[in-house]
Amino acid sequence: MKLPGEDEPVGAGLPVVYMVVGVVVFIVLLLFAILKSNDKKSGGSDYLKEMQQQKEEMAAAQEAEEQPEEPERKLRAEDLDFWDMYPVEGEAEQGTAAATGTFQQDTEETPKSSKSTFAEKAQRVEEEEKEREEERAKNDPARDGKHTLITNRNGTKEWVALNSYLTKNTYDFTKMEEKAGLKRYLENGKKISYVGADISKEDGDVNFASVKAAGVDYVMIRLGSRGYSTGQITLDENFKKNIEAAIDAELGIGVSFYSQAISQEEAVSEANFVIQNLEPYKAHVKYPVAFDMEFVVNDTARIEGLSKEDKTNIATSFLESVKAAGYVPMLYGDKAWLLKEVDLAKLQNYDIWLAQEEDLPDYPYQYTMWQYATDGVLNGVTGGANLNICFVGYSQR
Repeated sequence: MKLPGEDEPVGAGLPVVYMVVGVVVFIVLLLFAILKSNDKKSGGSDYLKEMQQQKEEMAAAQEAEEQPEEPERKLRAEDLDFWDMYPVEGEAEQGTAAATGTFQQDTEETPKSSKSTFAEKAQRVEEEEKEREEERAKNDPARDGKHTLITNRNGTKEWVALNSYLTKNTYDFTKMEEKAGLKRYLENGKKISYVGADISKEDGDVNFASVKAAGVDYVMIRLGSRGYSTGQITLDENFKKNIEAAIDAELGIGVSFYSQAISQEEAVSEANFVIQNLEPYKAHVKYPVAFDMEFVVNDTARIEGLSKEDKTNIATSFLESVKAAGYVPMLYGDKAWLLKEVDLAKLQNYDIWLAQEEDLPDYPYQYTMWQYATDGVLNGVTGGANLNICFVGYSQR
């Protein structure tokens, strides 16, 4: 019996071949697919790693944002070092008591040692304040006792150091009195000074009898002067009339000369001029012959260029010349002139006539005559009178 397909032996192998080919193709395709899959898995792995890393970074950033910040530490008062400067409560009370000088009464709560400490602190505070006050006084020329104040001719003030080698005046001005505008110096209630007036042609006609009756003891009459620009020596126009009238009124008499000498030779010439014109009246001139050198107000004087040494030498030459002629030499000047323009250490052998229009003078050194007013009221003198007080009785010498 013939089975199906037995009559077709030749074609029986084709399906098998196809099947094998198909299997091979399938296997190849399968292998290819597997390889592709591995490639994709490898690439995907890197991608997944990158994504995972980004995710972790984002999570960390979010966590950092959500983490509460540590609060900023602020500086507190108790952190400052200066609190160590202050004592504890008990010490603070003690310090306050020492600074103010107030202390507790003796109580059982206050030990003696504490009270002793309070007293010591108070004493130290007092001593320190005293030392500070002494230091201030030492550095203050107004209080150190070593300076005196002058007013320069331009109006400026200046403290001038005192010369400890010059003789200080010892006048007690509580003993000074004034009656009818005239100053007197008293000792045990008795007048020991002399009332004076200085007279020149500027005073016009003077009634010396009235001057005497007003209480004046002596007059200083201007004899002459040297011109501050021309340098010419002239006799005061009223000198002869004034001195003769003063002699008749039995007044004490002295004279003055206004100098503008710029050399010692000129000073000697001025002195000789004075001596010559005094010769007829020499017996009556008991008060000094005064040398008056001054700057000129609102103009330039001949003496502007002179040094302190020059002016000192010129004054010495004049004063020595009149002294040699038998007269008492005297140097006239205001406080600024005497302390700054001449060397008093070289002129201390001469009497000083101080010009200072004050109620009380503050010139520190010795002087024998003081001109205290240039506009005083005096019977016998028309207009303002130049008033003086003398502490030496020259007429009694």
